[in-house]
Amino acid sequence: MIRFGLIFVDNRYNPGKMKIFKILTPSLIIALLAISCGKIEQLPDEPYIEFRSFKVFDTIDILGNEYQGGKLRFYFEDGDGDIGLDPPKSPEEDSTNLFFDLYRKVNGTMVKVPANDPLNPSDYRIPFMESNGQNKILRGTIDVTFFYLFYSKEDTDTIRYDFYIKDRAGHISNIESTSEISLSDDNTYLPD
Repeated sequence: MIRFGLIFVDNRYNPGKMKIFKILTPSLIIALLAISCGKIEQLPDEPYIEFRSFKVFDTIDILGNEYQGGKLRFYFEDGDGDIGLDPPKSPEEDSTNLFFDLYRKVNGTMVKVPANDPLNPSDYRIPFMESNGQNKILRGTIDVTFFYLFYSKEDTDTIRYDFYIKDRAGHISNIESTSEISLSDDNTYLPD
């Protein structure tokens, strides 16, 4: 039986250099991992909201009747990521987490409307949201559409909404206000 093989000898091998390489490589890897794992951003557990815009528009219902609509857009952020609710399991279960107060301009002053005012918004529920991963912060924008079925364009009402949200832990956000909104004009209203 014949065995054949080649043996190569590298005369450049230096045990001192290998020792430095064995120490330096893990140190570099640890340093790179430490740099790449930046500090996790933290926000308060209470939600924060910010009014972005309100757009008034004309629309038509399924019977062909013209009426006014409005779309509120606001920004939100929540440090513990518990915004939104699951649909209620029973009619008695409270599922409101977006709250509005409507004000109407009367003689130049904004006055809170009574609960039975036809423009007064009903209860709203922000759907369940969840952030995956280590950082639980939730951020985004929410659009809410209003329909003013009993409003005539000939009316010259000017309104304003104050609104806030509540997260699943019961933390209440700051209260934000829209700018003054003229329902007779199709327009987009931005923060003052």
